Parts: sequence; structure tokens; C-alpha cells
Amino acid sequence: MGEATERFFESLPARAPEVLRGLVSGTLQIDLDTGEQTDHWLVRMRPGAVEVSRNRGPADAIWYSSEDLFDRLVSGRAQGVAAVLRNESTFSGNVVLFLAFRRFFPDPPGTRDPREVARRQTGRST
Repeated sequence: MGEATERFFESLPARAPEVLRGLVSGTLQIDLDTGEQTDHWLVRMRPGAVEVSRNRGPADAIWYSSEDLFDRLVSGRAQGVAAVLRNESTFSGNVVLFLAFRRFFPDPPGTRDPREVARRQTGRST
């Protein structure tokens, strides 16, 4: 298991109040294939809070990914929805949990807010 992935999961409870502002509630099981074994993470989400454990279900949804892809997701070098659409990972169950969870991933490196770019181009400040 990559160190970045470990740190990512450890950071979720502290980040949840800002990321999970909606009424999302449920349990997402994330299965990460390392090539030799599958590591499991169970993420229980509710408005403003997350609990993370290294257990398996029961879960409202299951997301299966390679460890390599997940490392790219937690570093912003890949996007979760694009990975599912390209069949690089699979998802089953309550899609709302997947859409809520993806907000924990960082933006790609070098991403800038288009409003900030426009302000700089026009010379206006906020």
C-alpha cells in the first residue's frame, strides 16, 4: 500500500466537514488490488463526517481499483469518473456515494480557478 494512499485515508475524517456538506449518507467499500492481494477500506459517510476502517462491508457501494490508479487519484494525476468510464476501475451500488467521495481527491497539478485567471487578466482584485 502506497504511503500517499495511507495518508489520504487518514486525512478523511478531518476534511469531511468541509467536503461533505450535503445530505449524503452511506458506506463505501474501496477494494484496492495490489497485484498480490486486495486491500479493503470501508468509508462510512454522513453529512460532515467520515469514519474509515480497514474492514470489508456491508456496504451500500463498492469501488474496485488498482493500487496504482488510486495512488494517481490521491495525487491529482487521474480523475475518478474518467477512470470508471474508461473501465480502469469498476463501481457498483449507490452512485451518490462515489460522486461524494471523489470530492476528497485533489485537483490535477497546475489547475487554476478560471475566475482568478480572469481577474488577473483584467487587472481587477477581489
